[in-house]
Amino acid sequence: MKRKEHWRDALNAEMGQGFVWTPVIFALGILLFFSVPSEPSTLHYCATTGLCIVGIIAFRHTSYELRPLFWCITLVAAGFSMAAWRTTWIAEPVLDWRYYGPVEGRVIGLDRSGSGAMRVTLDQVALGNRSAQQTPAQVRISLFGSDAEQRPAAGARVMTTAHLSPPSGPAEPHGFDFQRHAWFEQLGALGYTRVPLLLASLDQDVDRFFAARLALSDRIRKHLEGQTGAFAAALMTGDRSELSQKTLTDLRHSNLAHLLAISGLHMGLLV
Repeated sequence: MKRKEHWRDALNAEMGQGFVWTPVIFALGILLFFSVPSEPSTLHYCATTGLCIVGIIAFRHTSYELRPLFWCITLVAAGFSMAAWRTTWIAEPVLDWRYYGPVEGRVIGLDRSGSGAMRVTLDQVALGNRSAQQTPAQVRISLFGSDAEQRPAAGARVMTTAHLSPPSGPAEPHGFDFQRHAWFEQLGALGYTRVPLLLASLDQDVDRFFAARLALSDRIRKHLEGQTGAFAAALMTGDRSELSQKTLTDLRHSNLAHLLAISGLHMGLLV
């Protein structure tokens, strides 16, 4: 009897810490979703949702000793269902093959590629004669050529002729899956152009936060010239589009590249 009471006291103590483990067990359900070899069917979605409901009901009506079990089952099923819902909710067309031709869209992002080229992200995309059902929601284009360093205005509708292709998968087994990352960024095509961007119009429906960031970056670089201003703008606004490859290399060699990561930018803003 004493052993049973001791076991029950230990269970009570662990149940008091159950809330701390909630995100961990919920994340296991998300991990399970991304571990399946193929896209789950609607039947699987219904089954996990039903399992989640059954787990909640069982948790409320089962004995105290079995509650942790049903609590875990409910959280795993909820994590799986949430990942499935999110994946379906943001679904957008992905380019099915290589494309070369006219590209038109609205500027919603500026940054640098791994090679140091200016890179622009477009939404409200139009690709030649492709239908809306076949056109990605967003594309990202690296700019090369003599006019590659000219920064387009936030919200500007631009056009060019570009080479596009679908996002690529992992470079090695179990490596970083950029294809999955691009899916959740709603990036349906990536590519490059050597043709200058032509201004089609200035869209009135612009992301004010993005426009304010670029305006603040320009103001900082006006007062701090060269790479000093580019680095200050990166720390204060997250706009890294003016940082040169030499500056990035120097930061890596001095072990300061973490300042440009998301967490580093947050610390910079705090300071």
